[in-house]
Amino acid sequence: MRSKTYLLALNGVIAAAYAALTLVAAALNLAYGPVQFRFSEALTVLPFLFPGTWPGVFVGCLVANLLSPYGPLDAVLGSAGTLVAALLTQKAPKTWLAPLPPVVCGMVLLGGMLAWYEVGFSDQFLPLFAANALWVGIGQAVSCYGLGLPLLRALRKVSYFRRFIPEDRRGLRPAA
Repeated sequence: MRSKTYLLALNGVIAAAYAALTLVAAALNLAYGPVQFRFSEALTVLPFLFPGTWPGVFVGCLVANLLSPYGPLDAVLGSAGTLVAALLTQKAPKTWLAPLPPVVCGMVLLGGMLAWYEVGFSDQFLPLFAANALWVGIGQAVSCYGLGLPLLRALRKVSYFRRFIPEDRRGLRPAA
């Protein structure tokens, strides 16, 4: 079972990893804007296996978004989107659905934020929102499904972590 100290430490590690991975993506010009591929978004699926880790994902995103070229707007909206996504991921009924909330939340909130940042609520907002949502969604899907889903599967196989995963989330077949 998990102690409060363990959960606090785990959230700290997740927050630090999220922020560091985002900075790596930023160095490659992949962390901010309509076309983004944040390696750190793979961590947004962790609340599925480890309920109670949503604060680490949120804080890591908040720290990373403080460096965003979109300023406080991204720090608030981008981080809020990640918070909502992490909370929804924690409630996902199946493993393959765990990456979906980060993809959808990113598409809607970041797509809208980026469109508003560029053109405000003008007649160009909707087409730009659609384009941004598409590009952000593709990046989120690659990060969350392409990296996050394999991460979930790998963590389930590590005996050390299995004891911290609720039984209904372990997804391992019983030994024959």
